[in-house]
Amino acid sequence: MVTVIFIAIASLIIASAALVVVSREIVRAALWLIATFFAVGALYLLLEAEFIGVAQVLIYVGAVSILILFAIMLTRQHEWQEPAWRAGPWWIALAGAIGLAAVLITTLGAFPWQLHANDLPVSRAPQLGTALMREYLLPFQLAAVVLLVALIGAVVIALEERRRRIPTLADDVAAQRATTDRTEDGTS
Repeated sequence: MVTVIFIAIASLIIASAALVVVSREIVRAALWLIATFFAVGALYLLLEAEFIGVAQVLIYVGAVSILILFAIMLTRQHEWQEPAWRAGPWWIALAGAIGLAAVLITTLGAFPWQLHANDLPVSRAPQLGTALMREYLLPFQLAAVVLLVALIGAVVIALEERRRRIPTLADDVAAQRATTDRTEDGTS
């Protein structure tokens, strides 16, 4: 049963990671990245590494992905252009991917995957949580305050940029068209 769940989660990780790479819209790529992070967190939970699984979801899904989405939304241009790397020969990328897959398969095939009962790790999550809330409480709280200040600063900068918006070429063309339309109508 665990093998079936592992194969399902691994398939989800591979599929969502591939969709991150091939998505044509950057927001959708970021959403697929969030799905990949969730699936990796589920894989950690399946491997009985609860703390790392929860940290994966909190840090990567809750912080990094949201930061990426904020950056995309705040700096996004209205017109999307085809990236230069998509115009290149696709067969070079395919050959590189096949070569990487061959190296990974031969390396993973040579690794001894047998585990014994006394090799299984013991969960250290309670000790880590106690250390974070006792010995390292001040650095933990300071890091949270620094991240909060950085987030507030990013929002303030983004709002100021929207107010001081620099007109683009498209704005100039639209203004010229509006001016010529008014002069042709005689409403100038």
